[in-house]
Amino acid sequence: MPRTTADSCPGVLRLHQAADGPLARVRVPGGQLTPEQMQALAEAAHRLGDGNIELTSRGNVQLRRLRDAEALAGLLGAAGLLPSRTHERVRNIIASPLSGRIGPHPDIRPLVSALDTRLLGSPRLADLPGRVLFTIDDGRGDVSGLRPDIGVHAVGNDLFALILAGQDTGVRVATADTVDTLLAAAHGFLELGTGQWRLHELGDGAGRLIALLGHTPGPERREFAEAAEPPIGWLDQDDGLVALGAGIRLGSLPARTAEFLAAIERPVLLTPWRSLVITDLGEGAAEQVVRVLAPMGLIFDATSPWLRITACAGQPGCAKSLTDIRADASAAVESGRTTAAGTTEANAVPADTVSTSGRQHWSGCDRRCGRPAGQITEVTATPEGYRVTSHGG
Repeated sequence: MPRTTADSCPGVLRLHQAADGPLARVRVPGGQLTPEQMQALAEAAHRLGDGNIELTSRGNVQLRRLRDAEALAGLLGAAGLLPSRTHERVRNIIASPLSGRIGPHPDIRPLVSALDTRLLGSPRLADLPGRVLFTIDDGRGDVSGLRPDIGVHAVGNDLFALILAGQDTGVRVATADTVDTLLAAAHGFLELGTGQWRLHELGDGAGRLIALLGHTPGPERREFAEAAEPPIGWLDQDDGLVALGAGIRLGSLPARTAEFLAAIERPVLLTPWRSLVITDLGEGAAEQVVRVLAPMGLIFDATSPWLRITACAGQPGCAKSLTDIRADASAAVESGRTTAAGTTEANAVPADTVSTSGRQHWSGCDRRCGRPAGQITEVTATPEGYRVTSHGG
């Protein structure tokens, strides 16, 4: 059944009126930020927002409690974070964060830039719903499991699999044809759609789209699992330099910490696991970054319990939330209750007695916004207390 309302995803120019004030979502294709752009985000959060930069599950960022929408657009526009006023919400591109730096995989960074440029250059594609997701996976399998609407996955020398609605279609395209294929699929979705926000909502959307594009699927079909862990800690690059993967507590990066990141003067990559990667460091510089930023809250320890927990906005940001979910989740981590054996299928558990283990998502209501895909323990607020439900995680 087609949607009866237009997609309402926020952007920089279309703010969402959250319970705690206006919210902007800033698209960062491929998660790639220059130091200047990181500084601009820090300034926007500090001067115009609540002082924090929220990382999203698509490698984008959100700014909350905004006070001056016009000043925000000007600041982000000057930093290159708002290259189009018509297409800003459709630049949802996730790419393998370590591509071109670590591992024997093709460097897909030029494909990200080319896709973004050509998205911006197509007037028709401004009509894409803001929820349509593109992915470009360099073959290591870290982002294809995120169920993109339209994506490609490197499968061999100069060859990519076409992914539609999260599944390998059997179609294979050469590297030189990947961007053309992704754009043609986006145009095809608009042609076939009748108000759907995502390709999987369109009946036999993938099959109809393949037919429209004129491709013939081959017999091979790959299965894509969600990446188990984000890249955290010391990461040796192929060029002899070092990258540092850093977790962010509940995905909220303080503006002051972002200013320190900008001062390093190295590219920063945002990941779809609400973490980041500081790239192209010498060994001495990398050691100094850890010494300075670990005490400020960045997580360089891959065993940290903070890396296994996510949470929705909760109160005061969401009017539907029954509680301050982030405060309760933080208290559980700090008291060691997120590494306990845990309770399953429990109703009306008080916040200070919730015990869990493994990957988990805390939600302020039954909508469970922001829940990661895959096997996970859900900790959901109800009027009587918390319900803890394990789904094999």
